[in-house]
Amino acid sequence: MSWSMTSSLAPIGKWWGTLAFRLTAGYAISGLLTVFFATAGLYVVLVSELDRSTDLFIADKLNVLGTLLRERPDDTDALREEVELESASRRYEQFYIRLLDQRGNQLMATPGMAKQLDLPQFIAQIQSRPDHAIALSGKLGRAFRVTSAAVPVGSHSTGTDIIQIAVDVSQKEELLARYRRWFETIMLGTFVIFPLAGYQIARRGIRPMEEMATTARHISSTNLRERILTEGYPVELASLADTFNKMLDRLEESFERISRFSADIAHDLRTPVNNIRGEAEVALARARTVDEYRDVLGSCLEEAVRLSDLIGDLLFLARAESPLTHLHRASVDVGELLSGVREYYEASAAEGGISLTTALAAEPVIAKLDRTLIQRAVGNLIANAVAHTPPGGTVVLRANTDAAASRIEVSDTGDGIPHEALTRVFDRFYRVDTSRSQASGGTGLGLAIVQSIMVLHGGHAEISSQLGHGTRVTLHIPAS
Repeated sequence: MSWSMTSSLAPIGKWWGTLAFRLTAGYAISGLLTVFFATAGLYVVLVSELDRSTDLFIADKLNVLGTLLRERPDDTDALREEVELESASRRYEQFYIRLLDQRGNQLMATPGMAKQLDLPQFIAQIQSRPDHAIALSGKLGRAFRVTSAAVPVGSHSTGTDIIQIAVDVSQKEELLARYRRWFETIMLGTFVIFPLAGYQIARRGIRPMEEMATTARHISSTNLRERILTEGYPVELASLADTFNKMLDRLEESFERISRFSADIAHDLRTPVNNIRGEAEVALARARTVDEYRDVLGSCLEEAVRLSDLIGDLLFLARAESPLTHLHRASVDVGELLSGVREYYEASAAEGGISLTTALAAEPVIAKLDRTLIQRAVGNLIANAVAHTPPGGTVVLRANTDAAASRIEVSDTGDGIPHEALTRVFDRFYRVDTSRSQASGGTGLGLAIVQSIMVLHGGHAEISSQLGHGTRVTLHIPAS
């Protein structure tokens, strides 16, 4: 029983959690509250204005009667017309008046007043709040607003009379009752219409998102070229679609780079493995002398070293891209670091007839960096420069700094790099001269490792070159 109830409620809970339901609820509640407060506010204003108009009418009658009693107290006909006759000629909003002397004796009254009003209750009510109009229910259930006032009689105020007045406001109460019925009808209608209209608006509003989701579901690793069309979308969703498309561009580029990287790895790993296999197969084809076996083992060892170096470079690049990679920064004298690297490569440069020198600034260049990684980056640059500089050429190491960054520069007078290749030299396994790089044992990972090291330091590597005039690589290390 519990399982079946949970299963039946699951679709409802899922529907409640949808964006369409939330938007519909928001539209409906906002609309209902707006209509409720607007209609209720109008009702309050209407009640206030009706009461005000009645109070003004009462004040006007009191003013007329007060003027007559003060200026023409003996004009009984005028008083009788105001008290007894005028109300009878009115079809709506009838009123009743009693005129009493200062002892409380009735002087005159509107006909039918005693029939409409409970006079003792009337007197008690108006005595509780003199000079203020109050609501009172008559004997026949009709609604009245009643009040009383004491006015002087004669120009010399020889006495005081009391005016009691009651205005029939039943018509106004019926108007308010009709308003309340319309208010209930409007609220019931909005309670039905607003959710339906809100749902339609919400569905139309989220339709572009559903289209985006449909497009996204069709995208896979084999279909990364599909994009979301942003035409006709609202600005916010067009921006979201554009961001999503840019993310797909980056993913497509990453997939292509990984595919090329995998193919390059397979190719570069296959070459030394095939060489080792070939050497072993030739050696085992027939009996060999000790010297021949030694030559085969030496050749296999060279290929194994090359394979080991390649695997080491790939592991370094993989670790460099990990977000968990940490640098061991320390304040390092860059000039002293370059001198140490120059001494290490000086012998191999001299064998190739190449001059390896340092041109350091007068002031020490101090930078916070990972000494081991920067040594490796500079070493890779020197190895590349020596490999591509003919005998008699020079390789110069420089260091300088300013407030923004420290810079290490390795320049040579070698063959140079074609302009169209400069944008790709930092890509993995890219070789400007494939045959020469393979002959010299290069893997095409040297400059990629240099760029990875600079990215770890928050900087970058920059290269410039001219064919036949040499190459310059500059490492930018931010000051912080």
